[in-house]
Amino acid sequence: MSESIAEMVIPGTYIEVRAEGLIAVGAISTGTIGIVGTAARGPVETAVPIGSFTEATDIFGQPDAFASPRVTDAALTLTRALEQAYAGGARNVVAVRIANGSRTAATLAVSAVGANQPAFTLTARGTTDESGAEIAGSSGTWGQNVDVEVVADSTTSPPTWRMTIAYGQRREIYEGANVGEIHGKLAGSTLVQAGAVQNPGLGFTPLHAPLTGGTDGANVSAADVLRGLTVLESQPVNILLVAGLGANVVGTTVLGHLDRTEAEGRERIAILGARASGTATSATGVEADAAGTSDDRIVLVAPGLVTVDAPTGVTGASGATGVNVSLPPPYLAAVVAGKLSTLAPQVSLTNKVLPVVPDVRYSTALTQNLLQSRVLLVRQKFGAQVVKGITSAQPPFTQISIRRIVDYAKAGVRLGSDPYIGRLNNNRVRKALQATLDGFLSQMVLDEMLVGYQLEVSASRAQERAGICSVVMTLLPTFSIDYIRVTMNLE
Repeated sequence: MSESIAEMVIPGTYIEVRAEGLIAVGAISTGTIGIVGTAARGPVETAVPIGSFTEATDIFGQPDAFASPRVTDAALTLTRALEQAYAGGARNVVAVRIANGSRTAATLAVSAVGANQPAFTLTARGTTDESGAEIAGSSGTWGQNVDVEVVADSTTSPPTWRMTIAYGQRREIYEGANVGEIHGKLAGSTLVQAGAVQNPGLGFTPLHAPLTGGTDGANVSAADVLRGLTVLESQPVNILLVAGLGANVVGTTVLGHLDRTEAEGRERIAILGARASGTATSATGVEADAAGTSDDRIVLVAPGLVTVDAPTGVTGASGATGVNVSLPPPYLAAVVAGKLSTLAPQVSLTNKVLPVVPDVRYSTALTQNLLQSRVLLVRQKFGAQVVKGITSAQPPFTQISIRRIVDYAKAGVRLGSDPYIGRLNNNRVRKALQATLDGFLSQMVLDEMLVGYQLEVSASRAQERAGICSVVMTLLPTFSIDYIRVTMNLE
C-alpha cells in the first residue's frame, strides 16, 4: 500500500511513497530434503521436520540389523538412510514414516513373586502430539531395544525393589516396597507405560530382559510410498529421497509425484538408487534401471556403499550389529542428496568427495557405459568422488546444476511477482515489477548462476482488462566443466 506524507517538506511539495518500488525477492530454500521410509517408531504418514540425526532416532527409533532384519527382506530404512544423508551434510529434513498395515508395540510381562503371579505388562510408548497425547500406531519394534531389570536391594531396611529401564544412554530408575508402589511411579516413564496392576502388595520375581514383539509394517510397497509422497507434496522440499527402495520399485511413483509438484510450483529433484550394485564388470540391474529412467528431475545413483551396521548403544539384543555391511544404491543416494543439499544451485556435484566407501569399483569400460546411460556414479579416486553430476535426462538438463538453476529462477520470479497480484495493472506498476525481477536475475548473474538473461514484463489492453500481466524470461545458465581433455605433443 502507498503512504502519503501530509506535511509539506518543501513549500508546495508533498511526498507519496509507493510500496511497489520497495518490493524485493526474499530468501529461497534450495537444500531441504524430503524423505519417506519405514521406521520402528513415530507417527505414520505425517510430515516431521528433523534437524539432526540424533533427533531422528529419538522420534523414529534405531534401525534393526540390516543382515537379519525383524521382517525378512524388509530392513527398516528411514533412520538408516537419514544417517547417510546427515553424513553427506544434510541439515534441514522433512521425514515421513510409511508402513504397510497396522503397527503394534513391543511388550514385556512383569511377574510378582510366586508361581504364576502376574504384576503388570510394560508396553513401549509411542510418540506424542502437541497436546501430549500418544499418537495411535506410533510405537513398534523400537521397544525391543528397551532393557528392563528388576532386582531386590538388600542394603535397605526393609528391602526395596528397584526397576531400571534402559534405552541407549537413557536410564529410568524406580524404587518401591512392592509391585503397587513401582507401578504407580511408572506413570512418569517416557519409555514405557504400565498396564493394569495385579497383586500390588507382593514383591517381584527378579527379571532382566528386553521388551519383545511388536510390528512396524516394514514390508512396504509402491502404494505405501505413494501415500507418504502425498504427504510431502505440500512441503517446501527441494530434494526427494525414498529410503532403501530402488528405482525399479518406486520410479514410476516418484515420477508422478514430481509431475504433480511441478504443476503446483513446488519443483524438486529426486535422488534414487539403482536396484543393485552388480559387479565390477557387470551391472545389469543398474543398466535396466537406467534404460527405464529418463527425466530431468530424477538422478539415478550407483553403486552401493560399505558401512558399519553400528551398535545402537542399547542393551536390548535386536538392534544393529556393529559389523561391516554392504548397503544397496538407495543408501548411497541418501549421501548424494545430503551433499547436494549443501551446495548452491550453480555448484556441480561433479568431482565432489563423499564420505563413503563404494561397495563396487566398476571397470573403466563399464563406467563409460553407465555414464553414457546417464547414471550418477561414485568411484574411489582421490577419496570417493562423484564422477559426473548428471540427471537421467538428455540435454539441456543433463547437468543437475542446470536443473537447479532454472528451478531457483522460477521460484524467485514467483516469489517476486506474488506481492504485485491485486495491484494496479498499469505501466508504472509493471515497471516496478520488472525492476524487482531485474534485481533478482541480476543477482543470479553476479552469483554466476547465469551468464545473462532477457526479461520482458508487459500487458496488452485486453490483458489489462482481464487482470493479466505477462512475464517472459530467457535464461542463459552457467555450465560446469564435466571433464578436461588433455592434448600432449611430445618431441
